[in-house]
Amino acid sequence: MLEKWVGMLILVAMLVPMAHGVTPSECKTEKNNLVNNCRPVIFGRDPSAVCCQNVRDAHIECVCPYLGPKAASVIRGIGVPRVVKLIEGCGRSVPRNYKCGSITTPP
Repeated sequence: MLEKWVGMLILVAMLVPMAHGVTPSECKTEKNNLVNNCRPVIFGRDPSAVCCQNVRDAHIECVCPYLGPKAASVIRGIGVPRVVKLIEGCGRSVPRNYKCGSITTPP
């Protein structure tokens, strides 16, 4: 079950710009809001207005620490095209080849 929540955090990490000056307490609140408000997305529902607002407000430095190989497999299970569509449906663009904390270009 935890892997599913981490998968939602990956969705957010794919689109949130880097911001500075976020406290650990603010990061914890952001993570908890994402997990609680975006949970239905993992089960195939569209994101709610509150979930989308959390996606738009989250900071990458709050999300990246929760990402790892298990989370990546969850994203593959959901389907990258669906993930991108959901993120863009929340009003955020997803840069091509984005990885947590950096943007890479293909060779």
